[in-house]
Amino acid sequence: MTNEIYTMTTAAAALKDGAVSATELAEAAIAAATAKDEDLGIYMRRFDAQLLETAAKADAQFAAGGQTPPMLGLPLGIKDIISTSEGETTAQSLVLDRGWGERQGDAEVVRRLRDHGALITGKTTTMEFATGIPDPSKPFPVPRNPWNSEHWTGGSSSGTGNGVVAGAMLGGLGTDTGGSIRLPAAYCGISGLKATFGRVPKSGCVPLGYSLDHIGPMAASAADCALMLNALAGANQSDPTTQDVPVVDYLDALSGDVGGLRIGIDPLLATNPDRESAVDEALAAAVALFQAAGARVEETRLPLYAEVAAACRITSRCEALSYHLPDLQSRWGDYFNSTRTGVASGAFFTGADYVQAQRVRRHARKLAADELWSNYDLILTPTTSSSAPALADLLDGGWQFSTTHTGYWNALGNPALSVPMGFDSKDLPLSLQIVGRPFDEATVLRAGDTYQRGTAWHLARPAA
Repeated sequence: MTNEIYTMTTAAAALKDGAVSATELAEAAIAAATAKDEDLGIYMRRFDAQLLETAAKADAQFAAGGQTPPMLGLPLGIKDIISTSEGETTAQSLVLDRGWGERQGDAEVVRRLRDHGALITGKTTTMEFATGIPDPSKPFPVPRNPWNSEHWTGGSSSGTGNGVVAGAMLGGLGTDTGGSIRLPAAYCGISGLKATFGRVPKSGCVPLGYSLDHIGPMAASAADCALMLNALAGANQSDPTTQDVPVVDYLDALSGDVGGLRIGIDPLLATNPDRESAVDEALAAAVALFQAAGARVEETRLPLYAEVAAACRITSRCEALSYHLPDLQSRWGDYFNSTRTGVASGAFFTGADYVQAQRVRRHARKLAADELWSNYDLILTPTTSSSAPALADLLDGGWQFSTTHTGYWNALGNPALSVPMGFDSKDLPLSLQIVGRPFDEATVLRAGDTYQRGTAWHLARPAA
């Protein structure tokens, strides 16, 4: 096997051509995890033996000829709040019932990935119950950034984010309640998609915010995310929030053509005027690329940005408290410090506060329909105003989520894709967020793929 950096889509092509075997991909993923997991905190548990066994079966399928599933032989990680049949699901917490995952078996999304041929490498690290920040006092790995281990990966889908860059998997599943797919994608330098709320079933996943949670793909490229979404998308009776909306072939929709698209860009300067100057430079370069490709780009403003971001936080805290209240009352000390204080803060909001937050969300959706989606096909923003924070600053409380720009779209439910758009002066990744109309993931992914055909940021990897 060569030292080529494979994406999911290029690896799938190489597997079909016989240029690489599923066993070789699995062995490379295991070798990378063995070399880097201890330092980076990628996995909660690895399924090395099962991975090699299923890779051998995949190779036998290729050798037999005929039509094969589109992701056959591709090694993927699963965030450890999503259940799998291989072992327990912990949510990286001492609190979660260890029998919960075994009773669940494969979550619907995991079953769909297997049906499409994917191989499961293991359960990747998260923040406890997909919220808060690391707590080194607890007996769990602390995820670290693959570009500089003194910095954070972002959360909460941390191990999937750094695992792709480390080569420990080609892609994987994350979850996103306020940015937990897009933030690790941004800080680690990969691509991550939060699809429309209701597009992908959430059954078999430990909840955080019932009306905000999403499960979605994380991988090197927008094309990889499209490949995964082909498997993940579609309503299922196991999750009553899913909507029976037609699903297209997202990979086939990647034409490379954005000519004529109307794109609005909000730099969010008013939200974070002190952000890194490198973000502005990278945004300008992204705009120039889309304009050169034939898109019309003009500056706009997201309606009620601060109010919607606040509504997302209130909703998340209240909905999380409804799930965790009994355990918080009886097992306070077992929770991570940031988890218990963050979730418990939901008790300080009244029922009236929660209802008002939902009114803000509904009103903002109407304003977005009137002011954004009647004028634009896509919206661009930075995913974050700065690169990954230092872990020391994070653990000391010297960093705030106000530098992130993701929760707005959880509150509204639109599809949002994070793609790498360069590096700052510290050689840490920066990220562009591409947002579309509800259930128009095809256009979002097409724009991300077009951007990546003209750039190579998503293929950059740290020096060995």
